[in-house]
Amino acid sequence: MKIVVCIKQVPDTKGGVKFNPDGTLDRSAMMAIMNPDDKAGLEAALRLKDQYGADVTVITMGLPKADEVLREALAMGADRAVLVTDRVLGGADTWATSSTLAGALRSLDYDLIITGRQAIDGDTAQVGPQISEHLDIPVVSYVQNMKIEGEYVIAERQFEDRYHVLKVKMPCLITALSELNPPRYMTPGGIFDAYDAEITVWGRADLKDVDDCNIGLKGSPTQIARASDKVRKGEGEVVNLDASEAVDYIMDHLSERHII
Repeated sequence: MKIVVCIKQVPDTKGGVKFNPDGTLDRSAMMAIMNPDDKAGLEAALRLKDQYGADVTVITMGLPKADEVLREALAMGADRAVLVTDRVLGGADTWATSSTLAGALRSLDYDLIITGRQAIDGDTAQVGPQISEHLDIPVVSYVQNMKIEGEYVIAERQFEDRYHVLKVKMPCLITALSELNPPRYMTPGGIFDAYDAEITVWGRADLKDVDDCNIGLKGSPTQIARASDKVRKGEGEVVNLDASEAVDYIMDHLSERHII
C-alpha cells in the first residue's frame, strides 16, 4: 500500500500574525508548526505502515523552510518527503494550492491520499476535496476513524450529532480531523536520521498537467480585500447582581442591541 500525506507548515498564531503589503501572510516572519489536522492524518498513515507495512510519502508546498515539517514527519516515521517550492507558486489561494499539489501528486504512486480537514491559517477545508476533483478520485471528508479492508477504506465521517460510515475503493482521498489519531512523538534516532535524509525538491517545471493560469497569486480567484490581526476587545463591564436582577439586566441589554 502506498500512502501520500499532504502536510502544511502553518504560522504558530499564538505569537501573533504578520502580513505582506498585498494582504497575504508573511510566513517568513512568523514561527511555524505542522498543521494539527495534517499531523493527525500523518499518524493515521504511520499506523497503517505499522499494521500493513505501507509506504508513506509526505508532501508539502511552501517556502524552502517548509522542509522543517517534512523532517519532522520523517522523524515520526515517514519514508520519504517532497517539497514543492517555487517563487511563482507564492500567494496561492485554495484553488491554486490544490492545482499545484495535484500536479505534483500526478508524479507519485498512491493508493490513498490523506490531507488534514483544514489548515489553521485559512480554515477553508477546501484543498483536500479540490485535490480529489483535480485527480478524479473519490473523497471522504471529516474522517474521525478509519480502517482498511482489502482494497477499500472504511471511514467514519463526522456529521453534526452523528457520523456516517462510508466504504470507498482505493485510490481515494480522505481529509482527517485532529481527533482521528493523537500523533506520536519523534524519536531521537528518527530526528538524527531525518536531518541526514535527502528531501526531494520540485519546482514549477515538475508539475504535471497544470496551466500557469491556475498557480500562484495570479492564478488565485480569491482576492484578499483586507487583512488584520485579531481585533482587541475593549474592557468589559462587571456588575454585582442577584440571579433575578442579572437576568433582567442581560435581557435589557440584549433587547437594546436588537439581538432579541
